[in-house]
Order: sequence, then C-alpha cells, then structure tokens
Amino acid sequence: MKKILLPLITVLFFATSFYNLEDLEKNPTETPLNTQSQNLVLKIEPKSTAKYAEEIYSSIGFDNINQLQSEVFSKAFVGFTNLKKEGKLDEDSHLLTICDFSLSSTEKRLWVIDLNEKKVLYNSLVAHGKNTGEEFAQKFSNTESSLQSSLGFFITESTYNGSNGYSLKLLGMDSGYNDAAFRRAIVMHGADYVSEGFIKNQKRIGRSWGCPAVPRALAETIINTIKGKNCLFIYYPDHQYLSSSKWLKAEENI
Repeated sequence: MKKILLPLITVLFFATSFYNLEDLEKNPTETPLNTQSQNLVLKIEPKSTAKYAEEIYSSIGFDNINQLQSEVFSKAFVGFTNLKKEGKLDEDSHLLTICDFSLSSTEKRLWVIDLNEKKVLYNSLVAHGKNTGEEFAQKFSNTESSLQSSLGFFITESTYNGSNGYSLKLLGMDSGYNDAAFRRAIVMHGADYVSEGFIKNQKRIGRSWGCPAVPRALAETIINTIKGKNCLFIYYPDHQYLSSSKWLKAEENI
C-alpha cells in the first residue's frame, strides 16, 4: 500500500506546484510580489512632528508683517501637538498663539496662527511684566506678586470683565514655570500702554504686572478668537525651561 501511496503523493505535489506557478503568472495581483509592495508602502516613514511643523511654517505667509522665527514656531508646534495628544486641547483645535519674548517689546512679537488655513490671523505688540525687563524681557517667575511674566504653554479659558476691561483667563501647563498663572491672575487683556504712541515716547511699550497685555483696540477681537481651550506659548531662549518642559520632549512621529 505504501508503495502505491508514495508515487501518488509525489505526483500530486508536483501537479499542485505547477498549478500554483501557472496561476500566479495569470494573476499577478495575487503574487507574493504584491504582498511585498504592500509591505513597502507600510514601511514608508511617517513625518516627524518637526518635519510637519517645517512644512506648515513654509506655507505661512509673513508678507507685510513681522516674521516669526522658524525655530520658535517649531517648538510651539511640538508643544501644541503634545498637548493635543494628552487631551489638554480638543482634537479639532487648530489655533496657535505665540509670544516671542526674545524680541524687543517695540516689535510685534505676538502671532495668532490658524494651522488649518496656514495663515497669520493677528500679529500684534504684546507686553511683558514690569519686573521682567525694560525694552527686553530678561527675568521670569511663577511666583505671586513678582510682577514678572511666566514662560511656557498655556490653555486659554473663559473671559470676564475686570479692572483691565475684557480679559481672558489662562491656565499654565508647565509645572514650576507657569502653573500658578491662574492663581496669580495672569490673563490676557487690553492696555493703552501697548501702542505705537507709547513706543515713540518711551522707546518701549509699557509693562504689565505679568500679563501678556495687547493693544486695547485689538484686545476683544484677539481674545474672542483664541478663547475656549486654545494654545498660547510664551517663548524665551531659557535653556533650563527648554530642556525640562514635558511638552517639548521627544517628538514622536505623526
């Protein structure tokens, strides 16, 4: 019986092999090569957060406005992305506000950017705290009554009318750097001392008690645009902050 079965199995093996080869030639879409092609597609490296930031930045037009440094935008975008990943921002959040406090207070160093439309909605003057510096910001604090600005990422909250008029509450997201902002009443508001006229007289804009104050004429429109759980980043090239903020940590692929 075994002598009969062995030749039969051998014949079936070769017959099946020839059939498969012939079938694969007739149906190339079902060949292992196609499977390899699919694997090749899957192996294409996803873009890093920094690369995605670079592409968005290159699409933003800075014509006739002060140009934001690409490095500052990249850091802000990384933090924005990480905040979104942790659910601190809504999934459809697309507004990013950046204050670059490395620049002179005479420059328009605040940008409100629509990441979906890849355009700047507002470019404005913005004040730093009285004890943070004169024309240039130099010192930052998270301490109450310091009258200094705080670095880092903030989430915009609700609005109210207070002693400085229409104002926007801010929640600091960087532990040890700005997480006391709400308790310190660090808010965005309008101020008459944030103006071109003040610059002409003083060679700098006026200073707040730590709040990122904006021109009175723009305050309401800027606040209404960014209120309600959007991202604000106050930047300064402070090595200790930049190396320790959890929101600026390892950029994962997206």
